[in-house]
Amino acid sequence: MNSFLVKLKMQKKLGIVEKSQEMCESYLLKSENCLKSAKILLKEPLYENSTIDSYYAMYNCVLALFFKCGIKCENHTGSIVILKEIFNLPQLAESLKDAKKSRIDSQYYISETKEEANQDTTEKAIKSSENFILQLKTFIGAIKTSEMEEIRKELESL
Repeated sequence: MNSFLVKLKMQKKLGIVEKSQEMCESYLLKSENCLKSAKILLKEPLYENSTIDSYYAMYNCVLALFFKCGIKCENHTGSIVILKEIFNLPQLAESLKDAKKSRIDSQYYISETKEEANQDTTEKAIKSSENFILQLKTFIGAIKTSEMEEIRKELESL
Protein backbone atom coordinates (compact mmCIF):
# COMPACT_ATOMS: atom_id res chain seq x y z
CA MET A 1 0.00 0.00 0.00
CA ASN A 2 1.18 3.50 -0.75
CA SER A 3 1.72 5.32 2.54
CA PHE A 4 1.34 8.70 0.83
CA LEU A 5 -2.17 7.79 -0.32
CA VAL A 6 -3.00 6.46 3.15
CA LYS A 7 -1.89 9.81 4.59
CA LEU A 8 -4.07 11.71 2.09
CA LYS A 9 -7.02 9.50 3.00
CA MET A 10 -6.49 10.15 6.72
CA GLN A 11 -6.38 13.91 5.99
CA LYS A 12 -9.65 13.53 4.03
CA LYS A 13 -7.92 14.79 0.88
CA LEU A 14 -8.59 11.45 -0.80
CA GLY A 15 -11.81 9.52 -0.64
CA ILE A 16 -14.67 7.77 -2.32
CA VAL A 17 -17.58 9.96 -3.41
CA GLU A 18 -20.67 9.42 -5.52
CA LYS A 19 -19.90 8.75 -9.18
CA SER A 20 -20.88 11.69 -11.34
CA GLN A 21 -21.01 11.75 -15.12
CA GLU A 22 -22.09 15.40 -14.86
CA MET A 23 -18.94 16.33 -12.91
CA CYS A 24 -16.88 14.27 -15.35
CA GLU A 25 -18.28 16.25 -18.27
CA SER A 26 -17.78 19.55 -16.42
CA TYR A 27 -14.11 18.79 -15.81
CA LEU A 28 -13.67 17.68 -19.43
CA LEU A 29 -15.05 21.06 -20.52
CA LYS A 30 -12.76 22.81 -18.06
CA SER A 31 -9.85 20.81 -19.50
CA GLU A 32 -10.80 21.84 -23.02
CA ASN A 33 -11.03 25.50 -21.97
CA CYS A 34 -7.59 25.40 -20.33
CA LEU A 35 -6.12 23.96 -23.51
CA LYS A 36 -7.77 26.71 -25.60
CA SER A 37 -6.39 29.28 -23.19
CA ALA A 38 -2.90 27.79 -23.43
CA LYS A 39 -3.03 28.11 -27.21
CA ILE A 40 -4.22 31.73 -27.05
CA LEU A 41 -1.49 32.59 -24.54
CA LEU A 42 1.11 30.97 -26.80
CA LYS A 43 0.16 33.35 -29.60
CA GLU A 44 0.45 36.42 -27.36
CA PRO A 45 3.40 35.25 -26.45
CA LEU A 46 2.79 34.62 -22.75
CA TYR A 47 4.76 31.39 -22.54
CA GLU A 48 4.82 30.88 -18.78
CA ASN A 49 1.05 31.31 -18.52
CA SER A 50 0.54 29.01 -21.49
CA THR A 51 2.64 26.32 -19.78
CA ILE A 52 0.55 26.67 -16.63
CA ASP A 53 -2.72 26.28 -18.53
CA SER A 54 -1.32 23.30 -20.48
CA TYR A 55 -0.79 21.53 -17.15
CA TYR A 56 -4.24 22.43 -15.84
CA ALA A 57 -5.79 21.10 -19.05
CA MET A 58 -4.22 17.74 -18.18
CA TYR A 59 -5.03 17.91 -14.47
CA ASN A 60 -8.71 18.74 -15.09
CA CYS A 61 -8.95 15.75 -17.41
CA VAL A 62 -7.65 13.57 -14.56
CA LEU A 63 -10.31 15.03 -12.26
CA ALA A 64 -12.91 14.12 -14.89
CA LEU A 65 -11.77 10.50 -14.71
CA PHE A 66 -11.83 10.55 -10.93
CA PHE A 67 -15.38 11.92 -10.73
CA LYS A 68 -16.59 9.39 -13.29
CA CYS A 69 -15.25 6.69 -10.96
CA GLY A 70 -16.40 8.40 -7.76
CA ILE A 71 -12.98 9.44 -6.44
CA LYS A 72 -12.09 12.71 -4.76
CA CYS A 73 -8.43 13.69 -4.60
CA GLU A 74 -7.42 17.17 -3.50
CA ASN A 75 -3.69 16.71 -4.04
CA HIS A 76 -1.84 17.01 -7.35
CA THR A 77 0.92 14.56 -6.42
CA GLY A 78 -1.69 12.15 -5.09
CA SER A 79 -3.49 12.33 -8.43
CA ILE A 80 -0.27 11.34 -10.21
CA VAL A 81 0.26 8.41 -7.83
CA ILE A 82 -3.33 7.25 -8.33
CA LEU A 83 -2.97 7.37 -12.12
CA LYS A 84 0.19 5.29 -11.89
CA GLU A 85 -0.58 2.82 -9.12
CA ILE A 86 -4.36 2.51 -8.99
CA PHE A 87 -5.34 3.04 -12.64
CA ASN A 88 -2.10 1.46 -13.93
CA LEU A 89 -1.38 4.30 -16.35
CA PRO A 90 2.34 4.89 -15.69
CA GLN A 91 3.08 6.73 -18.94
CA LEU A 92 0.24 9.19 -18.42
CA ALA A 93 1.31 9.62 -14.80
CA GLU A 94 4.85 10.43 -15.93
CA SER A 95 3.57 12.97 -18.48
CA LEU A 96 1.46 14.64 -15.80
CA LYS A 97 4.41 14.64 -13.40
CA ASP A 98 6.63 16.34 -16.02
CA ALA A 99 3.93 18.90 -16.81
CA LYS A 100 3.46 19.60 -13.09
CA LYS A 101 7.17 20.32 -12.73
CA SER A 102 7.07 22.71 -15.69
CA ARG A 103 3.98 24.40 -14.25
CA ILE A 104 5.60 24.86 -10.85
CA ASP A 105 8.80 26.20 -12.41
CA SER A 106 6.82 28.65 -14.56
CA GLN A 107 4.47 29.71 -11.80
CA TYR A 108 6.76 30.08 -8.81
CA TYR A 109 10.38 30.47 -9.82
CA ILE A 110 12.02 33.48 -11.35
CA SER A 111 15.76 33.91 -11.44
CA GLU A 112 18.35 35.49 -13.67
CA THR A 113 19.94 32.10 -14.35
CA LYS A 114 16.68 30.36 -15.21
CA GLU A 115 16.24 29.72 -18.90
CA GLU A 116 13.28 31.78 -20.05
CA ALA A 117 10.25 29.90 -21.23
CA ASN A 118 10.30 30.01 -24.99
CA GLN A 119 8.02 29.29 -27.87
CA ASP A 120 9.49 25.86 -28.62
CA THR A 121 9.17 24.50 -25.09
CA THR A 122 5.69 25.97 -24.76
CA GLU A 123 4.57 24.40 -28.03
CA LYS A 124 5.91 21.06 -26.76
CA ALA A 125 3.96 21.50 -23.52
CA ILE A 126 0.76 22.10 -25.46
CA LYS A 127 1.40 19.10 -27.73
CA SER A 128 2.06 16.92 -24.68
CA SER A 129 -1.16 18.16 -23.12
CA GLU A 130 -3.14 17.40 -26.29
CA ASN A 131 -1.72 13.86 -26.45
CA PHE A 132 -2.36 13.27 -22.75
CA ILE A 133 -5.96 14.46 -23.01
CA LEU A 134 -6.65 12.35 -26.09
CA GLN A 135 -5.32 9.21 -24.40
CA LEU A 136 -7.09 9.86 -21.11
CA LYS A 137 -10.42 10.71 -22.77
CA THR A 138 -10.17 7.42 -24.67
CA PHE A 139 -9.56 5.63 -21.35
CA ILE A 140 -12.49 7.46 -19.73
CA GLY A 141 -14.78 6.39 -22.56
CA ALA A 142 -13.67 2.76 -22.35
CA ILE A 143 -13.55 2.15 -18.59
CA LYS A 144 -16.12 -0.41 -17.46
CA THR A 145 -18.30 -0.20 -14.37
CA SER A 146 -16.65 -3.35 -13.01
CA GLU A 147 -13.20 -1.73 -13.37
CA MET A 148 -14.43 1.37 -11.55
CA GLU A 149 -15.72 -0.77 -8.71
CA GLU A 150 -12.36 -2.56 -8.37
CA ILE A 151 -10.55 0.79 -8.27
CA ARG A 152 -12.96 2.12 -5.65
CA LYS A 153 -12.45 -1.02 -3.53
CA GLU A 154 -8.68 -0.66 -3.77
CA LEU A 155 -8.85 2.95 -2.59
CA GLU A 156 -11.31 2.10 0.18
CA SER A 157 -8.92 -0.55 1.48
CA LEU A 158 -6.09 1.95 2.02
